Amino acid sequence: MALTLPLTQAQSKAAERITWTLDPARSDLPLVTTAPQELGVTDQPVRRLELGVNTVSATSPGDGAAVDVRGQHADGTWSEWIEIDGRRPAVLPERTTTVQTRLVVTGEHEPEEPVTLTAWQDSSTETTETTESTAAAAGMAFRVFATREGLVGGTTANGHVITNRDHFVALPSRRGLATRGGGDYTVKVCTAREARCEWAPVWDVGPWNTKDDHWNAQRETWRDLPHGKPQAQAAYENGHNGGRDGFGRRVKNPAGIDLGDGTFWDGLRLADNAWVTVTYQWTGHGPWGTVAAPWTLHVRSGASRSAPQVGMAARHAQVRIECVARGQWQDGSQGATDGWYRLARDKYVSAAHVRAAAPPPRC
Repeated sequence: MALTLPLTQAQSKAAERITWTLDPARSDLPLVTTAPQELGVTDQPVRRLELGVNTVSATSPGDGAAVDVRGQHADGTWSEWIEIDGRRPAVLPERTTTVQTRLVVTGEHEPEEPVTLTAWQDSSTETTETTESTAAAAGMAFRVFATREGLVGGTTANGHVITNRDHFVALPSRRGLATRGGGDYTVKVCTAREARCEWAPVWDVGPWNTKDDHWNAQRETWRDLPHGKPQAQAAYENGHNGGRDGFGRRVKNPAGIDLGDGTFWDGLRLADNAWVTVTYQWTGHGPWGTVAAPWTLHVRSGASRSAPQVGMAARHAQVRIECVARGQWQDGSQGATDGWYRLARDKYVSAAHVRAAAPPPRC
């Protein structure tokens, strides 16, 4: 005789699924003119769920289209975007009650049908962060070759129209592509010996590849390459993939990052393409804040406007904060304060212009 036992509350919760529909309205998909491949991205509204989930599936959006998903961490930052493969669901790095999706189209393809998404908690896919990914509070950092993007008037992968002396960067994977006007994925780019640094949001995809998240130990593609080495660099230096990028183009420089003109000329004061150190801030942990000034902030070597200017922090950039020091009073969007946030060694910005998620420790 079979005996049916009632589900425990935990088992019942684990079995629950949440379903919603994504509207593939074409009008919200401006095609990019700057990326190697024509691309259109539209972010869907953030969804607050009634229960925690870590797994999301989606019905097919049609040829030439894809659906990405991300989850919000407990500290308010976001995981990277993960493409939902039609053959298997996307697994988020941790359980969350807040998710966001986006629709991605390439070329002139148009989504054919509404997309149905389903989210649930799958204990068999739970992951834990590795020691490597949590070792540095600032995040993963690698030396890569930087080129100047230019292309004023062009449209970036997140729909931003490039302005004169603009402050943003492009990375060769959309996993770290920030929302339009957002800084949820920001990099710290520094010249040799960190003489100058700029904190800039990731608003475009490129310069060569579009699925090369080389900063991740488990990268999406080109897994035969060393952690942190862009495929374009390997193609240029070592003849990887026959010296060609993922689109079959002959790689003419080893670039792993494109810099907006303002980041290139004003933030870093570069005269030519150069090797830089890039820190992928969202891969770190600890206190953070968002630049909430109507202009690009000057980064100072001390807690005073009289201290030498040693870099910039772009509007909307999401920065890691080491600590807060007391210095010269400033008035800004966050009120009047004598607090100065240290973003890195000898790199300070006034707390009057940065919206902190939580109070950082004192220096």
